[in-house]
Amino acid sequence: MGGKQRDKDDEAYGKPVKYDPSFRGPIKNRSCTDVICCVLFLLFILGYIVVGIVAWLYGDPRQVLYPRNSTGAYCGMGENKDKPYLLYFNIFSCILSTNIISVAENGLQCPTPQVCVSSCPEAPWTVGKNQFSQTVGEVFYTKNRNFCLPGVPWNMMVITSLQQELCPSFLLPSAPALGRCFPWTNVTLPELPGITNDTTIAQGISGLIDSLNARDISVKIFEDFAHSWYWILVALGVALVLSLLFILLLRLVAGPLVLVLILGVLGVLAYGIYYCWEEYRVLRDKGASISQLGFTTNLSAYQSVQETWLAALIVLAVLEAILLLVLIFLRQRIRIAIALLKEASKAVGQMMSTMFYPLVTFVLLLICIAYWAMTALYLATSGQPQYVLWASNISSPGCEKVSINTSCNPMDQPVNSSCPGLMCVFQGYSSKGLVQRSLFNLQIYGVLGLFWTLNWVLALGQCVLAGAFASFYWAFHKPQDIPTFPLISAFIRTLRYHTGSLAFGALILTLVQIARVILEYIDHKLRGVQNPVTRCIMCCFKCCLWCLEKFIKFLNRNAYIMIAIYGKNFCVSAKNAFTLLMRNIVRVVVLDKVTDLLLFFGKLLVVGGVGVLSFFFFSGRIQGLGRDFKSPHLNYYWLPIMTSIMGAYVIASGFFSVFGMCVDTLFLCFLEDLERNDGSLDRPYYMSKSLLKILGKKNEAPPDNKKRKK
Repeated sequence: MGGKQRDKDDEAYGKPVKYDPSFRGPIKNRSCTDVICCVLFLLFILGYIVVGIVAWLYGDPRQVLYPRNSTGAYCGMGENKDKPYLLYFNIFSCILSTNIISVAENGLQCPTPQVCVSSCPEAPWTVGKNQFSQTVGEVFYTKNRNFCLPGVPWNMMVITSLQQELCPSFLLPSAPALGRCFPWTNVTLPELPGITNDTTIAQGISGLIDSLNARDISVKIFEDFAHSWYWILVALGVALVLSLLFILLLRLVAGPLVLVLILGVLGVLAYGIYYCWEEYRVLRDKGASISQLGFTTNLSAYQSVQETWLAALIVLAVLEAILLLVLIFLRQRIRIAIALLKEASKAVGQMMSTMFYPLVTFVLLLICIAYWAMTALYLATSGQPQYVLWASNISSPGCEKVSINTSCNPMDQPVNSSCPGLMCVFQGYSSKGLVQRSLFNLQIYGVLGLFWTLNWVLALGQCVLAGAFASFYWAFHKPQDIPTFPLISAFIRTLRYHTGSLAFGALILTLVQIARVILEYIDHKLRGVQNPVTRCIMCCFKCCLWCLEKFIKFLNRNAYIMIAIYGKNFCVSAKNAFTLLMRNIVRVVVLDKVTDLLLFFGKLLVVGGVGVLSFFFFSGRIQGLGRDFKSPHLNYYWLPIMTSIMGAYVIASGFFSVFGMCVDTLFLCFLEDLERNDGSLDRPYYMSKSLLKILGKKNEAPPDNKKRKK
């Protein structure tokens, strides 16, 4: 009865794969798949290129690369070519009027006149009261203080230039940073006319300097990288060697390592149960109960009640019991998973070029991201510059009749106006014109192009690696029957026949990711006006989309494996992969968890090892290494440490992603091998001897002794 029920369950997920005497691994005689989606993808890429060309023709990224003065002219370009730095007349207004985030978002623009200068002020200076009656030429030009706005006449009175904010009333010793003059950190603030030099302003200036004066920090960071770059490369080399050794040695230590990791998890859970019991016993004897505490938003308070530790004890005990039952009843499947891990290690050892394929994926991803970033930048800066009238204090006498924020000509600055400080300043770029009116749609097109191309590049890498590893499994005599250059063959085959299938799978995943982005945007905009019910519904929607994305990634990954082997379209491949996995769902779960545990330990070993070595070396805690191996003197020793750790994580993730793809490919091939063949003389198994031994099967024609019949 149990066997009949199992057969019915298998039929519900499709019939087992039938024997095909012509099958010899990845199909070579195949045709193009999902041609319609391929054409759509190529047309989309063509449109993406057109968008980039339009953005390049109409965009003006100089506004984020070069600072602008009050008239919108760029410093360091054109007529200001010899004036690369921007000087703020009153840098206090950058703090007093807004916060630092707003200042940064607006291109470090402040509501104060700004002028391009050839060099930043080197000494503090303030206009004296006795200089108010002198001319601008006497006070500024003859003293080499060329910091007034362009066009201010020589004979204008200083008091008039200050009232109209045509010249600065004070100067602070500054240094260039980000193309702008920022005061030194150790400057002593002089007595400033019209400004109260109290604690609030001093703190504001200090905050601005600490936030935006990146010169000293950037110089120190550059010096640290210059002194430690070769040691960082050594650390990354260590990470590369550790990752490679870990994968290659799995064929020898996979079994003991998995056993140690499982026992370690059991030990951690057992200690957790013991600790929770001790805490529960102590609090129970004290009589600390949740009824005495009541409800509170202070979560740490729940640590002092016995019910918390009792609940934790029950949860850990249940997990411990489940893991023990899994070890007892699924030990055979765990042995199969370990054998597949060993086989994957052998496959990687036979095709070492696959370990470096992530470099190709990384370069392609970098190209996609760089193209999108440049296109988005050019689109965002398209349009003609707009100028409007502006005054620092519109409530001043004489400003009532002036139309503030009306268009003006920057070449015709208002002089001798009744409104003090009235200027024609740069406001932004116009939204008129076909490109500007379609700016939002073009940006949406660019975002869609970013997601689709990124997912397609990742799909290409998965399908190429699957084709290479499948050729290893279905080689009857290893390594003699493994094709020459399997990785290159799989790459060419995938690009030639399956670009459309990869685009189809990538598009499905892209639509789900775009939906998640839209939902996150809506949640961010409505966060302040949501009630608990709305937040709960939004959280449920986000959770559902997250689960859907994970499922589609899992389905796509296995569909690409089937595409690489059989060369069928995406839908058929996804269906066949899903039904095959569902017929072996227990094996799937066991292999997935064992592989995740092993790769997590591998990443922890590589990243942790490199991090510890980097910490002891760069912090100077390793003594007696000699002059050639002495740690460099650094301003921030944590900088190369963090760089080494992040680099080690990227390297380990790249290597282990290849290994994970190898395990998944060999697993699907193994499941099909079980269904397709029976070990007879005509239908021998392709799996390794260790897998045959675990399953209690054998080949009548062992691969080492006989050749398979043609």
